[in-house]
Amino acid sequence: MSAIGARPAAMPAARGRRPATGTVYRWELRKLLAQKRTFLGLGAAIVVPVIFVVALLADPGGGGPDEVAFGSFVRETGLAIPLVCLTFGSIWLIPLITALVAGDIVATEDQNGTLKTILTRSVERWHVIAAKALAAFSYAALVLALYVGSGLLLGGLAFGFDPVTLLSGTRVSTGHGIALIGAGTLAYLMPVLAIASIGLLLSVVTRNSAAAVVGVLMTSIVMQVLGALAALDFLDPYLLSTQFNAWQGLLRDPIDWDPIVRAAWVSALYAVPSLFAALTVFVRRDVTA
Repeated sequence: MSAIGARPAAMPAARGRRPATGTVYRWELRKLLAQKRTFLGLGAAIVVPVIFVVALLADPGGGGPDEVAFGSFVRETGLAIPLVCLTFGSIWLIPLITALVAGDIVATEDQNGTLKTILTRSVERWHVIAAKALAAFSYAALVLALYVGSGLLLGGLAFGFDPVTLLSGTRVSTGHGIALIGAGTLAYLMPVLAIASIGLLLSVVTRNSAAAVVGVLMTSIVMQVLGALAALDFLDPYLLSTQFNAWQGLLRDPIDWDPIVRAAWVSALYAVPSLFAALTVFVRRDVTA
């Protein structure tokens, strides 16, 4: 009888166990896979390098975008293609694709009324917001990997996987060049994650997907405008837009670590307060609102 009587006491404990962040994170990934805008962003990350390579092939006698880093080498080696794409992507493409998910990931559930259901379940609110942040970060990283990877593959097929000349004038082997492209992509990811953090904050605060996405884009554009004004040059080291060029420090011999280190703490300066503010607003939210 005592053994039988102990069984019901164990059941509430099992039922009362709340899902951990990892479980909620998997839920969020499944949600992303069910949304069209997820694949719209992924498709754009692949199509843009395709358009760039096709444009170069359509004009075999033309030059390259010599005004940007590695632009003069695009017809000499395919390894230059993803590097040029990184420069162009920071203007609007990567922030836009990142904002499509980060700015939507909370707001869309607010608008559809599904967030109330989630918050009334036995799930810790900080688990929910942490999982959504991780999902947005994962998406941003995947987008960037596809963007650079497709540029490298298509560029190599079109112009060959030949050695590349670094910004310092040193010519490195193909394998070394690909390794540096990978490292540069990781450096580029730092400000991208900061953009995603801002998008998440706006998604929580505005409760409107369109407002959050536009807000992220406006933030990116304003920073680029500020960086273009000579009178405000003193702001450049602290602008998130400037950190999108930090990866170029890795493409020198010897490596210039200063812009990489600065990009790390400046990106954190934008990302950490945004994430903390998003968490604070989210956990204090009225479920019935």
